[in-house]
Formats: sequence, C-alpha cells, structure tokens
Amino acid sequence: MSDGKVRGKVHLIEATKTYGQKGFRKRLVVLEQQKGRFENFIPIEFIQDDCDSVDEMNVGDEVEVSYRLSGRRWQKDGQSEARFFLNLEATDFQIGSPATTSSPSGGAAMADPNAALNEAASVDDDDIPF
Repeated sequence: MSDGKVRGKVHLIEATKTYGQKGFRKRLVVLEQQKGRFENFIPIEFIQDDCDSVDEMNVGDEVEVSYRLSGRRWQKDGQSEARFFLNLEATDFQIGSPATTSSPSGGAAMADPNAALNEAASVDDDDIPF
C-alpha cells in the first residue's frame, strides 16, 4: 500500500452504502481539480466508521484528503482474464486550505502535494490520442 494526499473541491458526496451480511460500509466522495483546460475528478472511498465523518463536508468545500492506495486482483476462474482494481481509501481529511508545515528535515513542506500529478497531467495538444 502507498499513502499520499490530494487537494480539491468536493464535487459529489454519495450516501453511505452497506454491503454483505457483515455490514461493510463505504461512502464515495469525488474531488474536482482544474488542470488547465481539463477537469480532473478523483473518487475517494471512505470505509466503515469513516463514512460518518463525511457528514462534516459539503459540496463545494476545498479539502485535503490523506489516502491509502489499495489495489486488488480479481479473476472469475482460471481460464478468464485477470482484472485489476485500484482504490483510494481516505484515512483523514481537512476542510479548507491547510497551513504550510515544516518537514522533519527543517525545510518547508512541498507547497502542492499534487505537484507530481500536475506535472504528469500536463498535456501537449499534439500528443492527445483522441
């Protein structure tokens, strides 16, 4: 698993859904980011007791969400094609613009935790496959 942070505006908050006999709970929140001419929508899952904490959020709020990447493999049977799924599971969040903090090395923390995503999302119009 991998941990990270993402910032954006709350675009959608779904109702909590319950699955299975043991009552597994999941709630989806979608963040929206502006990437130049393109919008980026990031679905983040809140699991079990964290579903209730989403009640503090409202559509339109600027939030920073700490998350854990979780991936899994699924295959119906030995002859079928394997499928892979990736989930962002929220571990914590903060509403509003977080204050800049110092890193353990004494320097300022990265101003934008999405800098790597922003760099990867930079698009050259001649490079678009569609």
